[in-house]
Amino acid sequence: MKKTISCRAATVALAALCLFFIVFEISVSSTSRFLKYAATTTATYSAKTQEEGNHEKTKLINRPNSNPSEYLQLPVKRRIICDRTDVRYDLCSINGPTVLDPNTFTFFTMGSAQPPQVEKVQPYPRKFEGFIMPHIKNLTLTSGPQSPPCKVRHSVPALVFSAGGYTGNFFHDFNDGFIPLFITVNTIFPDQEIVIVVSEAPNWWPSKYADLLAMFTKYPIIILKNATATHCFPSATIGLISHGFMTINETLLPNPKSFMDFRVLLEKAYGPKAQPKVLTSKPTRSRPRLVLANREMAHARVIMNQKQLIRLIKKVGFEVIMFNPKRMTPLHESYALLNSSHAMIGVHGAALTHSFFLRPGSVFVQVVPIGIEWGAYAFFGRMARALDLGYSEYKIGVNESSLVDKYGKENLLLKDPFALQKTGWPPEVMNIYLKEQNVKLDLERFNSCLKKAYTKATRFMEKNG
Repeated sequence: MKKTISCRAATVALAALCLFFIVFEISVSSTSRFLKYAATTTATYSAKTQEEGNHEKTKLINRPNSNPSEYLQLPVKRRIICDRTDVRYDLCSINGPTVLDPNTFTFFTMGSAQPPQVEKVQPYPRKFEGFIMPHIKNLTLTSGPQSPPCKVRHSVPALVFSAGGYTGNFFHDFNDGFIPLFITVNTIFPDQEIVIVVSEAPNWWPSKYADLLAMFTKYPIIILKNATATHCFPSATIGLISHGFMTINETLLPNPKSFMDFRVLLEKAYGPKAQPKVLTSKPTRSRPRLVLANREMAHARVIMNQKQLIRLIKKVGFEVIMFNPKRMTPLHESYALLNSSHAMIGVHGAALTHSFFLRPGSVFVQVVPIGIEWGAYAFFGRMARALDLGYSEYKIGVNESSLVDKYGKENLLLKDPFALQKTGWPPEVMNIYLKEQNVKLDLERFNSCLKKAYTKATRFMEKNG
């Protein structure tokens, strides 16, 4: 009797295992089909969701298979394909000629005899965020009715995305814009020409980022709200691929690219114009230059004893340059300053995104207010290490936070911030940490951090100038 039960159990287990592999194969096949036909690449991807800290869930796709199955060579049956499986973004593709009507934000397939198909997509890679996505315009992709006549013809595919949402915050301009753009181009269009179509963007955006956009395309950028004529393309991809907060996972790219490659792109964009002008001064030979990100005009996370801090920085041996970039500060000027400096210090905030412009090997110190530990590393620390910066964090103590005056030392906000963030970043909690908190540095404690930074920066200066 026991043997019979054991045999039956073994049979059930074997059947379950077989069923698992069948389901797994189907899952992998559907993803690979999309990337083969939508991305014009012969790739097989498998996806899985993982938790990063207790705060973000990220879909990971494995390295493409160099030996795709034979069925991948079959002709495309559907002109419009959408992959909506990722937590961050939707990615759609029109495989074949398409006409864009900017007046209705609609892509029409051309010459399609198949049953009508309609898809709507918001091409902004923060799908997980319920607050901002309602503000992102939908694009309509349809295989019917008949497309309008084409006025402007293009010979290369379109890549379509939104520069709405949080655009205007320098961190989000890169996290939600240019890093996903870099990933998408290198995933779907490696070594291919494209036309960039932007569904929405502030009026200042095309001119501010003209030099960087020119690294992705030689064609004029099409901003839909400024377009009136219809445009036709041989194909179109709608949406941007994101690997996570400030992340480029080179194992997910057909031809591995890293943050170092992204920085090379920035150097090509801004290096030729990066002559010291308004923001820079000539560094002295004996003193390494330190850029201090200035938040005096910000609403929060201000260094309350900044004047005393500047005196201390100079006493340690640095030349200090105050950095207070505005929205329309030319990026080649910011690049010139950071690229010619040896160290950067700042409290957690969007301005630290300029650390992209630091040379590999230079020093970057992030001052981390109470309750922002996870975001500090996810948004800037991981990127800094990928750029080979001499990165360190100065995590302030309870007595260095202005929150202690309002809430008291024993409040959970200060005593145990992690307890309030076990299930994520509740907006009401994060608003306190991000929008109510200022910093008064313990200069005696911070002095040891400065001395270490000075030693590293001096070595870097002696080696690299």
